[in-house]
Amino acid sequence: MTTEHPQWFTSSYSNNGGQCVEVAANLAGARGVVPVRDSKNPGGPVLDVAAPSFASFVQSVKSGALGAV
Repeated sequence: MTTEHPQWFTSSYSNNGGQCVEVAANLAGARGVVPVRDSKNPGGPVLDVAAPSFASFVQSVKSGALGAV
């Protein structure tokens, strides 16, 4: 069991008035998940995404496979 706590991170590209999410990638290795939460509601629910699924999502975004936003 790990006692590591999430270290929340918001992308430097998130300069959109607070309409963004935060991730805690520091738990990917220890727990195999990347927690994701709404930056406007840090005490709200957290979605745990499997680390390989999150990595695939990020790669898809970087490659443009998901289209323009």
